[in-house]
Amino acid sequence: MADDSRKNQRGVINRQGVIGSYAAIGDSFTEGVGDPGPDGTFVGWADRFAVLLADQLPDPDAATGTEGSAHGHFRYANLAVRGRLLDQIVEEQVPRAKELAPDLVSFCAGGNDIIRPGTDPDDVAERFERAVAELTAAVGTVMVTTGFDTRGVPVLRHLRGKIATYTAHVRAIADRYDCPVLDLWSLRSVQDRRAWDDDRLHLSAEGHTRVALRAAQVLGIDVPADPDQEWPPQEQRGTLEVRRDDIHWAREYLVPWIGRRLRGESSGDHVEAKRPDLLPL
Repeated sequence: MADDSRKNQRGVINRQGVIGSYAAIGDSFTEGVGDPGPDGTFVGWADRFAVLLADQLPDPDAATGTEGSAHGHFRYANLAVRGRLLDQIVEEQVPRAKELAPDLVSFCAGGNDIIRPGTDPDDVAERFERAVAELTAAVGTVMVTTGFDTRGVPVLRHLRGKIATYTAHVRAIADRYDCPVLDLWSLRSVQDRRAWDDDRLHLSAEGHTRVALRAAQVLGIDVPADPDQEWPPQEQRGTLEVRRDDIHWAREYLVPWIGRRLRGESSGDHVEAKRPDLLPL
């Protein structure tokens, strides 16, 4: 699928004015799992994207000659919680996003539904569209997010067709509601293993950084680095090393993940949003 995000969406900020507030809603991807900060809380692409947005604000104190920071006038909320299904995001996060009424909302949801056995991507897309319609009627701009191309993700490779179907729906919904599209399917750099955390389900810090850069590009923001910049070369790994890593991954991540599914538990049980209010960075 061609990446037309930068071609079609460039100039969004200029059409609606400078973005002074941003709210992110979604699941573990938007919460930032895989990208821990110094204090142990997750950072993630949405936090990094918020900084890039704040950098676009003019310094309100420049005219008076006093020292100030545009970041102090930018407001950001992150309502995302790991493990949340689409209906949970719609019930818990969409009303709060509407209440906050920011200039921009990023909406990434449905991924946890799609990876569950027996789910229908057409049905998930219908519910996603109802939420997009609700959001676009209440907030400034809604940026929607496609799925990743999972051909290089071992635990999700077999779901590639299902994810592609849902991604096609998301793009069609974006066309109908004039939403910018953060197209992750076409982001080639995240096909590299180094873009993913040890659990192979969430992005690494570098992966989150590249997504943040792409999100800024979607809104026509000049970015300090190319999100699709090639990774440095690395040594070829031997078969024994790869097998050892696979065994470690299965023991540390796959088995506990399957166990939670069998028990009806979620990694997001008893977890609350890390930034429930629009606050300065």
